[in-house]
This record gives sequence, C-alpha cells and structure tokens, in this order.
Amino acid sequence: MTSVLIARLRSDLAAANFSVTALTGLWGVEADAALQRNQRVPARRGLAALQAKLGRVEPSATLAELFVLGLSVAQADLAAALPTLTVAGAEELGLVSAGVPVGAVAAGTNPSGAAELGLVTSLVPAGAKPSGAKPSGADPSGAEIDSAELPASAPFAPARVRPLVELRPYSFLDEFGADSWWIVSDLGELALGRPLGESHVLGIGGASRTLSGLIMPTPAGRVLDLGTGCGIQAMHASRHAEHVVATDISERALELAALNAALNGIDTIEFRLGSLFEPVAGERFDHIISNPPFVITPRTPGVPSYEYRDGGMVGDALVEAVVRGAAAHLNPGGVAQLLGNWEYRAAAPAAAGVEAGPTASVTDAFARLESWLDAPAAPGPVPFDGDAPAERPASARTTEYDRSTPSNGTEPADAPPLDAWVIEREVQLPSEYAETWIRDGGTRPGPDFDRLYTAWLDDFAARGVTRVGFGYLLLRLPATPDGHVGTAGASTLRRLERLPDALGHNPTGLGSHLAACLAAHDWQAAMDDARLLRAHLTVASDVTEERHFWPGQDDPTLMTLHQGGGFGRKVALDTALAALIGACDGDLNVGAIIGALAQLLDADEGDLSAELLPRVRELLDDGFLLPPA
Repeated sequence: MTSVLIARLRSDLAAANFSVTALTGLWGVEADAALQRNQRVPARRGLAALQAKLGRVEPSATLAELFVLGLSVAQADLAAALPTLTVAGAEELGLVSAGVPVGAVAAGTNPSGAAELGLVTSLVPAGAKPSGAKPSGADPSGAEIDSAELPASAPFAPARVRPLVELRPYSFLDEFGADSWWIVSDLGELALGRPLGESHVLGIGGASRTLSGLIMPTPAGRVLDLGTGCGIQAMHASRHAEHVVATDISERALELAALNAALNGIDTIEFRLGSLFEPVAGERFDHIISNPPFVITPRTPGVPSYEYRDGGMVGDALVEAVVRGAAAHLNPGGVAQLLGNWEYRAAAPAAAGVEAGPTASVTDAFARLESWLDAPAAPGPVPFDGDAPAERPASARTTEYDRSTPSNGTEPADAPPLDAWVIEREVQLPSEYAETWIRDGGTRPGPDFDRLYTAWLDDFAARGVTRVGFGYLLLRLPATPDGHVGTAGASTLRRLERLPDALGHNPTGLGSHLAACLAAHDWQAAMDDARLLRAHLTVASDVTEERHFWPGQDDPTLMTLHQGGGFGRKVALDTALAALIGACDGDLNVGAIIGALAQLLDADEGDLSAELLPRVRELLDDGFLLPPA
C-alpha cells in the first residue's frame, strides 16, 4: 500500500508543477535569496500577493507554504493540491498531521513506511533497537510528545494541516543532462522554531551540493554511499552505477532516503543500517562516495552531538577511519571520494584553556594525512572512555581508534599505499571553527554559547590544534598489471595541494574534470620521456593566455596561462613553455616542437627537453594539455 501512496504523491507533485523554477515564479528571486538566509517573510508576502492577484490558491503555492516554508495550510487547500494521494494518504506516509492541538506535533508517525516496503536492510538482531532509532512516542523531529500533558482546553484546528517533514524540489545538471527530484528531510530550524534535534536528518545543504558536483561520472558496477543521510549522494551515484549500497547509522535517515529513492523512481539502491564500513564487511566496490559526519565536536557531557554532522570520534578520527578503511573496500583501481576536516597540531599541546596560536610550531595536516594513506589498514573501533551525553543510547556512545587493536579481519595488513589527490579549500582558526558550528546547531550568543565555546577551545587546546582544514579527498587503490590488489600495484599519484581561490566555470560540476585529469595522469605516468616526446598533444578548449607589456615594448613582461574550468588554475609562463603550448595543436609531436624551439632559441635540445618535459607532465595532470584521443 505504501508504494501505491508514493506513486500517487509523485503524480500529484508533477501535476502541481512543484519545481524549483515554479517556486521562484511564486515568490520571486529576492524571496529565494532570503530563504537561503533562513528568512521566510518575503516568500510569505509573495504567496499572499499572488493569491490576491489570482483570487485562488495555486496547488504549488499550497505545497510550498506547507513543505518549504513549514507553515500550516487549510486542509481543503491541501486536498486540492494532492487529489490523488489525499490528505489521509499524506498522513499515512507521515508527511503531515491534520487536526492536532495547536503548537503540538503528532507523535508515533511512520515517516515513510520504507521498512514495510523492504527498502531498508536492518543489520541488528531481531528485537534490538538500532542506534539512531526513535523511542516510541517521539515525533520525527526528535521531540517527545505526550498527549496526557496537553491541557484539556488545548485548541484543535481540524481544518488545518501541519507539516511533519520538509519536501523540496531539487534540480541539477550533470554529465548525463538536466534533471530534477523531490527530496524529503526533517523539518528545519525555521519550521521548528527551535534548534535542531540531535537525530535530525538533513536535507540538501552546501556540502551535499559540493560532493555531488565532485562525483566522477565514470561507469561503475557497484558504488557505496557511506553515511547516506537523506540519500542524495546515492541517488546521484545511481546515474552512473549499476547498483548502489547506501549505509547510515540512523534508522530514520535510511527510511527517508528510501522514501526519496522510491519517490523519484530509483530502484537500484540498497539501504543498510550500521556504522562506517560495518554493513559492508568483506565487500568491495568500484566507487565509494561519502559526505561523512566530519565536524570536530568536543566529546564532553553537555555538548550536543548531531548525527548528520558529528561522527562521535575525537578530533578528525572519523575522517581518518574512512580514509584508512577505504582500501579494504575498493576494487583494484577503484576510487573513493569524500569531504573532510583535518587538524593542524602544535608540536606540544597548549596549556589547558589556552588556544594554540597560529605561530606555534605546527605539524602540517598534510603530513598527518599522508600517514593515513601510507598505512590504510583500519584498526577496529573500541568504546571511548569518556562520558557520552545521557540522552544518547548506549549503542551510540562515542568511539575512537585504538592503534593496538587488530581490525575485524576484512582489512588486509599488507594493503598497498593509496593513490591520493587531496585538495584543501579552506582553513579556519579554532575560534572561527567553534563559532561556525555552535551557530549551526542553533545556539545564539549567551551563557549556553559561551559554555559550548569554552568546551570547543578546551578540546582543541588538549590536542594542540592551531587550525582546521576543509577540503576534498580523492583516493584510489592501485592495481597490479594483472588487475589484482597487491604491493606490485605501486602508487603513482600523491597530490596534496592548497587551492583556496575561486573555482573555474563548471556547469556540470568538477567530477568530469577530476576524471579527465586522473586519466591524463595515468597516461603520462605510463610514458617514459622518449614516448612522451613522440606524443601529439592538444590544448584544452577552456585554456587562454594572458600577456602584459610595458608601454612601447614588443616583448611581454608577464605571461600567464588561465584555465577557464576545473579549478581555475593559473600558470606562469616563460618564452619556451609558452611557445611549446602554442604549438600543441595535434599536428606536431612534442619532440618536434622542442627541436624547433631549440633552433629558434639557440638552446641545446637535450637541455630544453629536460626543462620542458616535467612541465608538460604537470600541465597534463592539471588539464591544460590533453593526451591523444
């Protein structure tokens, strides 16, 4: 029956034209921008003006007011907007509550019926309560409701319907074309009127969009989405994969993710409950995608720990666990892509309560990241000794990695070092980082803010953290020539770079650029210099050259190569390199171009080759030059 209801919901949303462009048309671009700032007043005014102008309520306006703005609507209006599903069907799906006491939220709803559909695979023993499960009587947003506590005179609004979830249209463009989906998630802070609950299931945020744009669209047999949340990355992965396994520690997250997949007609995703790689022990994948809960949060009593962002480990250990564990779950040549935070640490921790300054002697975060890559076998998690927040179930107590504890046997001890391309996009001081994530949790300046601020700075000081980096990680398991995992599959790629500047123009995201750069690197790494000299290269179509001249001078004083897409890189040029790139149109091979340049510049051809070939390899790696088709 639930599958029938989901199909009816899909039909009604399509009929109402409940889309991103339709919403912008309802309330305007300025109101859209205000909603991005978590302000809904301009959108409400836009809807009211439209209703006054038309003399009626549009179905799309009703759905927008209910599921996007988080406001109650007239039951008759919702019935008109969902004629096939009906209000009763929306209640059965756990989307709305009709006729509840004003100010209360109906309890005991089933958010999606995904378990009954068989869309979720539970990995806990029968009768056990999995981590992240809600106690009976809890509403989907995490608030306990006890109708006995409501006053007898509590007013009822039988003609009004209140939202229990957010339901938003989402549109995107990738290598497979333009498309759109509807995404269900928990009510946000705007609708709730209070900070989010710790078990909140987040919708599509900035990090989600960043990762989806990074996903390489290379065809894959099996893909793993580690920590799927509302399921958005698994859905994106389904566009290039035959089968996707999506995992999460939250039962509700899996229910909503399964609902989203079913609502959008995606049937190639399998959902499993569990932490990190536990649900896929012994399995390997062609592609692993993860937007893990990487936020660094103090593991002390009284500090909220949000499932969607906090991994329950000390410092950046959660990102380390994913990096170290990836090798055991990748097929030869398989790639893992994830977002993450990493800590820069002083040589000696600062005194308690004292923030380590930026001038302290610091261990570069990249040195720590390389140690994770060089020893990928992940040790098993053991209970953390600290006190977990009292409201969290025992099964969700924080964990850290004990380096002396062996793994569960699925990670081979002789796993080769991983290929890696790590790109740091941003760095924050501990104080900036603390302020960002305390505000993200809904706490405003005051005593509680100061208490949390102190806990964050104490936690950073205990490990001597001076800065926190954020960026992208692309990992690959090297393969032997015969395609098997082993030490003979030597790492050829180890790039750790800082690129804080604005990206280039990438309408379909960075994924295709990453894939092209990876392929070009593999091509040139397999070429010795003699073979590279015989290659016919071309300049990428997005590359331009900029030259600066002193007034009246014929020769440029500065030449720069610009990349229009990708990471928007800039490369300083000298005369020889500029001439070589200018001649790379596919007609002449690299050796012939260098030979001609040697004659023009009156230089030794061998010396010029030795100077230019490493630069050619770098330009291939960065996507400025393209290998033969």
